[in-house]
Amino acid sequence: MRSQNKQLFLGLYALFVALGLTPPWLAANDSVLADGAQPVQWRLIWKEDPARTATLSWNTSAAGTSHQVHLREEGTDEAMLVAAQRNGRYTGESPELYYHHTELTNLKPGTVYHVVLESDGTKSPEMFFVTAPAEDVPVSIMFGADSRSGLEERRQMNAMLASMVAESYQAGRVPILALAHGGDYIRSGTQLDQWSVWMTDHELTVGPDGRLLPIIPARGNHDMGEPFNEVFAFPAQEQTNYYALNIGPQVRLVTLNTETSVAGDQTDWLKAELETSRPANRWLLAQYHKPAFPAVKPPWINLTHWVPLFERYNVDLVCEGDGHNIKRTPPIRNFAIDPTGVVYIGEGGLGVGQRTPKTDRWYLRPPHAKTGSEHHVQLLTFDEQKITYRVILLGGKLFDEHHLPARTPEQRQAP
Repeated sequence: MRSQNKQLFLGLYALFVALGLTPPWLAANDSVLADGAQPVQWRLIWKEDPARTATLSWNTSAAGTSHQVHLREEGTDEAMLVAAQRNGRYTGESPELYYHHTELTNLKPGTVYHVVLESDGTKSPEMFFVTAPAEDVPVSIMFGADSRSGLEERRQMNAMLASMVAESYQAGRVPILALAHGGDYIRSGTQLDQWSVWMTDHELTVGPDGRLLPIIPARGNHDMGEPFNEVFAFPAQEQTNYYALNIGPQVRLVTLNTETSVAGDQTDWLKAELETSRPANRWLLAQYHKPAFPAVKPPWINLTHWVPLFERYNVDLVCEGDGHNIKRTPPIRNFAIDPTGVVYIGEGGLGVGQRTPKTDRWYLRPPHAKTGSEHHVQLLTFDEQKITYRVILLGGKLFDEHHLPARTPEQRQAP
C-alpha cells in the first residue's frame, strides 16, 4: 500500500508540474521527506562502466540499520539482494538526512533491471533501469546544466526529461540513455536543505512507468562542499571529480572539473585519457562547468590548458555550463572557424534564469553559430555517420538542430 501511495504521489506531482502549477503540498515546504526509514530521493548514477555497473542511491530521514536493493533481471523471477556498501549522515545540520549507496556490478549490457530499495523493512516502489549497450548501435544522451534556481522551471524541465526518455523508447526511435549534468545543481553547495529539495525534484525524472534516468554528474562552482560527494557517491573528501566512461562501445564521455586545479594533475590525466580514447572511439566528447568559449562571461583558464588538447586529439564535441543561455559554436581550431575543429555547446538551462548571449563575439555570430535564452536541454544522438544535435525548449519546441559528421580514421588517430 505504501508503494502504491508513493506512485500516486509521484503521478500527481508530475501532473502539477507539467501544467506549470505548484503542487499544494510544496507550497509551504519544498523538501518532501518521509518519516523514518522510508526510501526517498532516489537516483541512478553512472561514473564508470554503464554497460556493467551502476550506483543506486537513496535517502532516509533516520539512520536505520539495514539497507539493500532487490535487483531482478527482466525475464527472471528471482531477485537478488545487494546490500548498500556506504551509509552515513549527510554533512550539514538540517535536515537530518542519511544517504545509502549501492554499487551494482557484474550487470549485463543492454539489459533491463528491476529494483526495489529497502531500508529497515520499508520499501520503495518498483522501478527499473537499462544498462548501456555492448553493441555498436545508435544511442542518445541529454546534456544540461544549471538547475540551481528557478524551482518551478526546474521541476517542469525534470518532468519534460522523463517524457522525452519515455518517448525515445518507442519503436523506431533512438533511446535516450542518460543525462549528463554539467554542474550547478543548487545555489550553495554546503546547504543540505537545498540539496534535499533538488533530490526530491530529481524524482520527477523517473518515468510514469518507473524508468530511472541515469545521471552523469559534473561539479559546478555552486557545488562546493562535501554534500556533492555524498549525493553522487564520490569518495569522502574527493576533490578531483573527473572521470571518463563509455556510453556504448563507440561514444566516450570525459567529465572534467573546473572547480579544482585545472592545470597540473588534471591536465596530465586528460592528455593520457585522450591519447588512449581517441583512436578507440568514433565519438569523443567532454563535459564540464565553466566555459572556455563563453557566451556571456570571460573565458575560464581551461582555454589555456584544455582547448589545445581538445584540438590536438580532435575531440568531437565539448559541453559547457555556467552561462545560463543556449550556445552552439562553429568548429574551432587555433581561434578560428575551421571545419576540422571542435564544436562547443552549452551553457545551462535546467531551471536557472536565462541570460542574453553576447553575439558580437566572433564564435557566436550567425550563420555559423546559434544562441538563445530559454530553458532547455540539449539532445545528442550518435550513429555511425554523425552526431545529431538538438536543442529542446521547455514545452517541447525544437530550437536548433545541427549535424556533426564523423571524423576520418586518420583524424581519429592519436598524434
